[in-house]
Amino acid sequence: MLDPITLLVVLIASSIISGLLGSLTGLGGASFLIPIYIIFLGFPAQYATGASLVATIATSSGSASAYVKDRITNIRIAMGLEIGTTLGAILGALAAGYAYSHSLQFLLLIILGSFLLSQVFFQISRGSSELPKPMRADWTTKFFQLKGVYYDYALKREVSYYGVRWWLSAIIMFIAGFFSGLLGVGGGALKVLALDWAMNLPMKVSTTTSNFMIGVTATTGSAIYWSLGFIQPFLAGATAIGVLLGSMLGSKILLRLRNQTVRYVFAALLAYLGIELILRGLGYGI
Repeated sequence: MLDPITLLVVLIASSIISGLLGSLTGLGGASFLIPIYIIFLGFPAQYATGASLVATIATSSGSASAYVKDRITNIRIAMGLEIGTTLGAILGALAAGYAYSHSLQFLLLIILGSFLLSQVFFQISRGSSELPKPMRADWTTKFFQLKGVYYDYALKREVSYYGVRWWLSAIIMFIAGFFSGLLGVGGGALKVLALDWAMNLPMKVSTTTSNFMIGVTATTGSAIYWSLGFIQPFLAGATAIGVLLGSMLGSKILLRLRNQTVRYVFAALLAYLGIELILRGLGYGI
C-alpha cells in the first residue's frame, strides 16, 4: 500500500488527466478514474464510484462556467432535459445499494457497455463532416425553442443550429441519469449521445451542454451515496482537486479544437469505456 503522501500525489495526478479528458468529451472524468482506483489502487468499488460522482461535480464546476461564458453551452436545452436525468439519477442511486448487496450490477454493465460500443461506428461515420447534416425541424424544435448560435474559434465563424426529437433525447437522458447514479460511469457518454445523435446538435454544443448537466445529476446521486456511506472523504477530496484543475485546462483546449477532433476523441473513449464495462460485467475487468 502506498504511503499517504505518494497516494495523494497519484490521486491528484490521475484526477487531473481524467478531468481534462472528461471536460473535452463531456463524460465527466469518472470513466477513467474508476478503473484506476479499483484495479491499480485497490479501492472498493462503492468508494471508487462515490469518488467518481464527486469528480463529476468538480468537472462540471470547472468547465461549465467557461463554456457558458463563451456561449457554447445551450442552457435552455440543458435545463429542459435536467428533470429526466435527475429522476433517473435518484432511481439509479437507490438501486445501487440493492445491486451492490446482491451482486446484480454485472448484467447492467454488459448492457451499457454493448450499447456504447454500438455507437462507435456511428460517431466515426459522422466525423467526416465538421457540422451535423441538417434534419427537418419537428414540433419540439419550435415548442421548446431548440436553437442557438455560438462562435467557433476553430472554424473562425459563428455557427447557428437547431435541435430535433426532444422526446427521444429526454428518454436517453433518463437512462443516462439512472446509469450515472447506479454505476458512477456512463452518464456523460449517454448525455452526449442524446444531444449529438438524438437532437443532432454540433459536437461542441453536445459536449459542453453535457458538462453543464452532469454536475446536477451527480450531485443528486452523490447525496444518496453519502447517506449510504459510499463516499470516503480523503479519496473524494483529492479527486475533486485534481479533476477541477484538469477540467479547467480542458475548457481552454476545447475552444481551439475542431468538432471532428472532439468526435474522434469521444469515439475512442466510447470504445474504451464500452470494452471496460463489458469486461467488468463478465468478471475480467474491475
